[in-house]
Amino acid sequence: MKTTKVKGEDYGRVFLYTLSTCIWCKKTKEFLKNSNVEFEYCDVDLLDEKDQELTEREMRELNPGGGFPTIIINNNDIISGYQPEKISDVLGL
Repeated sequence: MKTTKVKGEDYGRVFLYTLSTCIWCKKTKEFLKNSNVEFEYCDVDLLDEKDQELTEREMRELNPGGGFPTIIINNNDIISGYQPEKISDVLGL
């Protein structure tokens, strides 16, 4: 799976499953950048077909609703959708 890492302050592993065309995914990325949080993301729609299927399956195991963005924080907290307040609470921003 091809991912992109965005530098910032280390709050542990913050990983996002996103779509390149999703406005809520873009807003979540901007929120994390503006909060200086280091994170990694994968634009699932830009993967080749095989990787896209595997990645979507992996994401649905964590978030059965399958909404974008899906944010995984420290392999423990799973947040679906654009929820800056919830992200702030989990990260202690």
